[in-house]
Amino acid sequence: MLASLERSEIERLAHDFALFARPDQTPPAGNWTTWLVMGGRGAGKTRTGAEWVRGMALGLSPYACEPVGRIALVGETQGDVRDVMVEGVSGLLSVHPAGQRPQWQPSRRRLEWANGAVAQGFSAEDPEALRGPQFAAAWCDELAKWRNAEETWDMLQFGLRLGERPRQVATTTPRPIALMKRLLADPLTAVSRAATRDNATNLAPGFLEAIVGRYAGTRLGRQELDGELIEDRVDALWRREAIEEARATAAPRMGRIVVAIDPPASSGKGADACGLVVAGLGADGHAYVLADGTMEEVRPVRWGRAAIALYHRHAADCLIAEVNQGGEMVTAVLSGIDASVPVKPVRATRGKWLRAEPVAALYEQGRVHHVGAFSKLEDEMCDFGLDGLSSGRSPDRLDALVWALTALMLSESGEPKVRAM
Repeated sequence: MLASLERSEIERLAHDFALFARPDQTPPAGNWTTWLVMGGRGAGKTRTGAEWVRGMALGLSPYACEPVGRIALVGETQGDVRDVMVEGVSGLLSVHPAGQRPQWQPSRRRLEWANGAVAQGFSAEDPEALRGPQFAAAWCDELAKWRNAEETWDMLQFGLRLGERPRQVATTTPRPIALMKRLLADPLTAVSRAATRDNATNLAPGFLEAIVGRYAGTRLGRQELDGELIEDRVDALWRREAIEEARATAAPRMGRIVVAIDPPASSGKGADACGLVVAGLGADGHAYVLADGTMEEVRPVRWGRAAIALYHRHAADCLIAEVNQGGEMVTAVLSGIDASVPVKPVRATRGKWLRAEPVAALYEQGRVHHVGAFSKLEDEMCDFGLDGLSSGRSPDRLDALVWALTALMLSESGEPKVRAM
């Protein structure tokens, strides 16, 4: 089919973004004022913003019913406006076919279309430059990186006062800044999300394998590749920075390995998960978290089989099983599946916070390492405060982790078994 087309037809087809855009790159329906496009590196955020500006300037569906005359382009710096938003590979000049391309005036930081529409560039380093100009639309790029995010955003809002329905799109890799949180909570904000892998066909071969393989599941990877907004509770026992700093790619020779079980009090839909965590004590005296096999909404026979499978897979020494909830039932379930597996029952006599505190201290000392990334477990750890998880749910993964590391590193009184070197 392509071979039968004229060159001009191929160019027109190549610039028909509606044919290629993913749902997250298409303006959402509804009465929104801000379209917040959150995505990983290389997820196509810049292309989304540039196509939106092109559609607004030319009055193209589904962006606008008629051309918008005045548009603001706001980047982290003036260099970013020029190099990324305007002249970049996915910038405004490249998304237009030759016959529609606007004229770029670098000295005036202006784009002018043949129909009279104008887009003007601004830097978040200079919020005061937005005091005075007025617009009907705006594109804000890498909002979460702006040095003066609040001031720049506020000045822009005062300038969005032209036309019947002023709107703006903000494209960014998310960071937990106050402005991002405020926008996400605003009912007039529409949100689109995309991960780096969603744009795989437009990325260099091998990029995903090399980069995702290295950072997948880590805090940095979840933010920069998956486009997640990652934040910690102020009163949480664990900090993501400490977990990241001590993360390991491989474990040393293990002197001892345990599988810890935090069984649910009931089973079926709505029941707590069964926490299953594998950890080992290395020859260096440090603990290494090897696996998180936690299961949700399962019956005792299923989590029992899963626990014993982890025991054999990791050549563990024993199972550590909390028996507060199930009593003899827990040990009976495990013995009924494989009586040869040694089971050490443990009973909680202190609250979850008190039991977790000395384990968290081991992390602060750099004596516990996660071999790989365990995103759900780490989310629980960094969301566990004095009143438990912010969701109110049971911290099942965390409980299993605490039992495993207590068995390996701490005495019954919570004192370290192995002193720091």
